[in-house]
Amino acid sequence: MATLPVWANGFIVLLTFLGIAVGAKYVVDSASCLAHRAGVSELVVGLTVVALGTSAPEFGVTLVAAFEGQSAISVGNVVGSNIFNLGFILGSAALFRAIPTDSLLVWRDALVLVGATVVLYLLVALDLHLGKLDGVILLTLLGAYLSLVWRTRHEVRPVTTPAPGEVGVPSVKPWRDGCLLVFGLALVGVASHFLIGSATALARAFGVSEWVIGVTVVAAGTSVPELATTLAGVARGHTALSAGNVIGSDIFNVLGVLGVAGIAHPMALDPAARASLLALTAMVGIVFLVMRTGWRVSRAEGFALMALGALRWVLDFAARH
Repeated sequence: MATLPVWANGFIVLLTFLGIAVGAKYVVDSASCLAHRAGVSELVVGLTVVALGTSAPEFGVTLVAAFEGQSAISVGNVVGSNIFNLGFILGSAALFRAIPTDSLLVWRDALVLVGATVVLYLLVALDLHLGKLDGVILLTLLGAYLSLVWRTRHEVRPVTTPAPGEVGVPSVKPWRDGCLLVFGLALVGVASHFLIGSATALARAFGVSEWVIGVTVVAAGTSVPELATTLAGVARGHTALSAGNVIGSDIFNVLGVLGVAGIAHPMALDPAARASLLALTAMVGIVFLVMRTGWRVSRAEGFALMALGALRWVLDFAARH
C-alpha cells in the first residue's frame, strides 16, 4: 500500500499475521480429518492439497508481477520463498520438535525437489530468460510428479493416531471439513495479499531494489502461509503433514508457479538471479542430506538451516542495489 504511511502498513502487517495464523489452523485440522477419512496419508495431503493452497500467494504475486513487467519480483519471489521455506520454516519447525522423515519422503519427494531445482537452474540461469518452452517443461514435470504421488498415495500411513475427539479424527460431517479447508485456504490467501502489499511498501521506503524485495520481503510474505501451517501442524503432532507441506510447496513453486508464469508471460531475469538460484540449489541439496542422515531433521540441524537462511538474507541486503 504505497499511499499509506509507514505506521499504517506496519499495522496491516500485524493484522495479516493474525489472519494467516487462524486460517492455517483450519487448514491443518480439516486436511488431517479428510486424510483419515479417505485413508490417504497425511504426507500426501501435505504434498498436494495443503501445499497447493499455501502456494496460492506465490501464484498470485508471481503472475501479477510478471504481467506488470516486474520480472525481478516475479521470479525472485519464488526463489526467495523456497529458500525461506527450507531455511526458516523447516528449521524453526525442527527447533520446536524434531521432524522424522522416511525413505518415501526423502527418495521420492525431496529428490524430486532437488531435480526440479537443478532443472530450473539449467533452464533460466544460463540465459536469464524464462520462456514458454521453459514453462511447458516445468509443468510437464509437475504433472508427472503428481501422478507419481497419487499412485503411491496409500504407501504411507499417518504418523499419529489421535484419540477420539482430537485433531485428525474424521468428523461425522465430511462436508464441514471440506468447507473449513476452503475457508482456511481463502483466509490465508487474502491475508497474505495484504501482507505482501504492505511489506513491499515498507521495503521500498528504505530504498531496496526490486530483486532484493522479491527474494526477501515478498518471499517472506508469501511464505507466511507455509510457516503458519507447518508450525500449526508440528504443534498438533502432524509432522508428516508439516514436512510434506514444506517440500510440496517448494515443488509447486518451482514447477507450477514458474511454469505457469513462463507460459503466460515470458520474461527476462535480473543478473542477480544467478547467485540466488545457485544459493537455492545449494540449500535444497543440504536439506536433502539433512533429511537422509538419521531419517529426521533434528533441533541442531534446524538451527543450522535457520542460520543459513539468515546468512542468505544478510548477503542479499548487503548487495541490495
